[in-house]
Amino acid sequence: MNPDYEPVKVSRRIPAPPSRIFAILADPTKHTELDGSGMLRGALTKSLVTGVGDVFIMRMFFSELGDYEMNNHVVEFEPNRLIAWEPEAGRGHPDAGPPGSPENRWGHRWIFELTPEGPDATIVTETYDCSRAPQDERAEMDDGRIWVEGMTSTLRRLEGLCQPQATSP
Repeated sequence: MNPDYEPVKVSRRIPAPPSRIFAILADPTKHTELDGSGMLRGALTKSLVTGVGDVFIMRMFFSELGDYEMNNHVVEFEPNRLIAWEPEAGRGHPDAGPPGSPENRWGHRWIFELTPEGPDATIVTETYDCSRAPQDERAEMDDGRIWVEGMTSTLRRLEGLCQPQATSP
């Protein structure tokens, strides 16, 4: 790890309690609705994330790679406060080795931290940490700064998902 590296962070105040926000983040089937990158195509895992060690699989698309899957390993989990996962190259990804191989995980981590701000608001901080990734990969991603726009969009979309739905008369 590079001691000079600072993970990329984007924060947003969302007018919703942490429990509502966390319920969305822990549900892989909701990730395509909150994804600001445009890369997610659907969840193959339908069950909720319940703790460290869980793995949820997402279908993905990236123009340079086509369709592929990412196996997301939950590495931090604190209900209503913190959820983090490390992606692993899955089926269809050109860099995927045998399933479960350590070389399939590149040292990238997505983190969502929820800090209550009063009874009905939460500061949500999304962090992209590639400090464990090889230097050449970090350089290709401008140390993760290429994701700031998508992260900003994700938090905006997350806020929209947290709002009570209007009912039709």
